[in-house]
Amino acid sequence: MKTPAQKADAEGGSKGGENHLLGLALDEVRRLGDFTTKPRVLLISAIAILVGTAGAMAGLVLLDLIRFFTNIAYFGRPTLQHLALGASPWGAAAIAVPVVGGLIVGLMARYGTDKIRGHGIPEAIEAILLGRSRLDVKVAILKPLSSAVAIGTGGPFGAEGPIIMTGGAIGSLIAQALPVTDGERKTLLVAGAAAGMTTVFGTPIAAMMIAVELLLFEWTPRSFIPVAAAAITAAMVRPWLGLRQPLFPFHGGMHPSVAGLLCWVLIGLLSGLLSGLLTRMVYACEDLFLKLPIHWMWWPALGGVVVGVGGLIDPSALGLGYDDIAQMLHGGTVPAAGVLLLVVKAVIWAMALGSGTSGGVLAPLLIMGGGLGAALAPWLPAASGGFWPLLAMAAILGGTMRSPLTATFFAVEVTGNTHVLLPLATACIVSHLVTVLLLRRSILTEKLARRGHHLLREYRVDPFALATVSEVMTSEVQTLPANMTLEQTLAFLADPSTRHPSFPVIDEQRRVLGVIDPPLVQSWLRAGKPPESVVGALLVGTTVPLAHPDEYLEGVITRMVKTNAAHVPVISRADARLVGYLSWRDLLRAWEQAQQQEVRRTLFYHFRRGANGDVARPATESTEKT
Repeated sequence: MKTPAQKADAEGGSKGGENHLLGLALDEVRRLGDFTTKPRVLLISAIAILVGTAGAMAGLVLLDLIRFFTNIAYFGRPTLQHLALGASPWGAAAIAVPVVGGLIVGLMARYGTDKIRGHGIPEAIEAILLGRSRLDVKVAILKPLSSAVAIGTGGPFGAEGPIIMTGGAIGSLIAQALPVTDGERKTLLVAGAAAGMTTVFGTPIAAMMIAVELLLFEWTPRSFIPVAAAAITAAMVRPWLGLRQPLFPFHGGMHPSVAGLLCWVLIGLLSGLLSGLLTRMVYACEDLFLKLPIHWMWWPALGGVVVGVGGLIDPSALGLGYDDIAQMLHGGTVPAAGVLLLVVKAVIWAMALGSGTSGGVLAPLLIMGGGLGAALAPWLPAASGGFWPLLAMAAILGGTMRSPLTATFFAVEVTGNTHVLLPLATACIVSHLVTVLLLRRSILTEKLARRGHHLLREYRVDPFALATVSEVMTSEVQTLPANMTLEQTLAFLADPSTRHPSFPVIDEQRRVLGVIDPPLVQSWLRAGKPPESVVGALLVGTTVPLAHPDEYLEGVITRMVKTNAAHVPVISRADARLVGYLSWRDLLRAWEQAQQQEVRRTLFYHFRRGANGDVARPATESTEKT
């Protein structure tokens, strides 16, 4: 029996161990946080401000180049004045203008760089995912130039895709000249892209959202804050460049009602279906060009033939089409004109984009969505002129690009109207739902898939960042004593009843001396160690990665990778005694547990009737998805 003094000493020692453990746990809590962002984000944000300024200047240059080439191609006048394409004096001869433009773009892509082909955003995504966010000077120069030629010669494209690619190239080039990590280079590339989009449309919030929904592939302050800094910088520089804000003013709206809500949903459904159709049209045209027995350099010229014919049918379908957007938002487009514009724009846009020329998709989607809204407006509840076209514009944008938040904020910012936020969000989310269920990939990611690259656009918290070692470790550990001889160890490992190849070696106090596996034993034998050698002595001086029960798996995995360890002993923080063992199979179990949360369905209240007809107490049951 212990004396009172001994009991006090024992209690004091126990409390001391508990206090020590508590101190270590508090240190771990202080080290961890909601975010992993460090003060270096301030430096990257400062660089992003420079990138944003350069991206804004590049955006202005692109818009001026488009206007310049348009006036040269359709009026023969080297001026930056705004001239309507419908007033071109060329008449039927104007059909040749897009053909010449396509030929020039094909030559630039063949003898410059083929990275200028396409609408810009997939190429930026590819550079982020596969090219370590590195873009070269050729892209920064030739992408805006080729896009200006394509759009200026009647190409039915927008300027946002090319400027996203150009701004991204500027951000990448600046980053490549500085000592930054690959992740920071990606952030600066996306910062340049966001600045470019902000410059063209005056939509900094939408530019930040498209970075989150489509380009960054993460949602962290270390990347979002620099991107936001670049977009805000471009928005502040934009008025100094003489660009108006908002780009398409719209002050109308609609009084909320149940009938109105149902029609918002209807617009979303129809826009989602149209988005799916347009996506299939583009890639059907691309497949058609792939079957041609000629070099891809000639494809844009052939696509230009279709563009030229479409321009004769409806000249407003050519070029950027910003005048068309403004007219539809003012309620000046009759249903017949809306249908004609929608059909012609869709055909020439799909054919031109499928030919591999250079141009963006955002403005054409707005125009086609506006045509849909104008065609449906007479059969929908009364609203301000332009309300239904605006709703369809945003919905088709959100559905086709699979970026509903970007589309919602874009429509609000580009019109300067916050009162239509609810109907816009409703239509965009419904359209997004339709396309997600109907199509595996969006118009932006299908191109990457055709190049053999799978892209997952669902952001989730890493399960290894939330699970602790104690949740998945093996608690009943088979160990080897430190006084075991080398000969005995070899026989034990060779025994068919031995379940796994790796075992921790412990002393009398269950402290870990090391980990033994067959390769280590073989190395000792080759080195001439005597068979009667004690493994505890052989392990002196060796290091083994260790883990603690309250550690998060994320840090342990990093340690295992650095030391090339497949198994890690788990020791108590209080007395360093072995309490568990962690293997790669245990880590897979943590991943599997996270996956089961997505596939396991639970009935929280499943009532069963007893033999006497009484309702039994609640029970739960789980079922797996088939």
